[in-house]
Amino acid sequence: MVAFGANASTKDEQREITLPEQQAKGLTTQQQAQVQQTVSQLQEPMYRPLIERYILDELQSVRKDQQALRAEYAERIAHAQLETADRAIGYTANTMNNLFILITATVSILVLVGWNSLRDVKNKVEDIVNTRVKAITEEYESRLAGLERQLRERSEEILNNQKKITITNEIHSLWMRANLESDYNNKVEIYDEILTRKPEDVEAIAYKADALLELGDTNQAIGLCNQALDIDSDYGYAYWQRACGYAMKHQHSDAMADIRMALEYSPSLRNELMHESAFASLHDNESFNEIVNG
Repeated sequence: MVAFGANASTKDEQREITLPEQQAKGLTTQQQAQVQQTVSQLQEPMYRPLIERYILDELQSVRKDQQALRAEYAERIAHAQLETADRAIGYTANTMNNLFILITATVSILVLVGWNSLRDVKNKVEDIVNTRVKAITEEYESRLAGLERQLRERSEEILNNQKKITITNEIHSLWMRANLESDYNNKVEIYDEILTRKPEDVEAIAYKADALLELGDTNQAIGLCNQALDIDSDYGYAYWQRACGYAMKHQHSDAMADIRMALEYSPSLRNELMHESAFASLHDNESFNEIVNG
């Protein structure tokens, strides 16, 4: 209230400052008085902050995190490729050194055993070198193929994780929108968007059923609760919503059975029994009162 008064005072000062400007534009004294009277009767701000601003900030933060994650993964892949190339160059240098040593030893042996023909020595050395080089080349090609396969699998894993993170962030934003939404038709649409990204989200199914109950669509709500329980038979809130649907249809025995199951899996729901408007028809039911008083 104090802040609002301060704003009102500021508005009065601004109004007094702009009156000469209004006179310059041709406003009469009576029109100026009417304007001042209208402004003084304002009881609340003429605008309301947009709730969506918070959601937009969250989405901007998610995009920044995704860009940072993409840059980090690209840097890691580049380092891995450089390391692979460095190893390959090292392997090649070691191979050439070994070849020179092998050639020198081979020539020395051939001279010692009496092979005086340079042509025979050359041919023999070429055969030995070609055989050795081929074996080494095949070995390193196999190693490089293995490294390439590991890098490809790692890249696919990173992309899949990034996709999962994106979907999770989108679902989180949708849940925030659903919590801020007061219109149940809009809530149903938001829950449908969540289920499009994660079809087996039992929590979204149960909360969609809750919104449908508020809209009076009990049959579809009960069907959604059955779907949620097919996915997770231990989810107590789905039993609770189905009990609400049965109670609204005056199927009291089915409602009582689901209430017992809901309290078994989610005992904290007991505090909501008397506050749940859908159970109004059960207030005279003896079994219901026993559960409430028990």
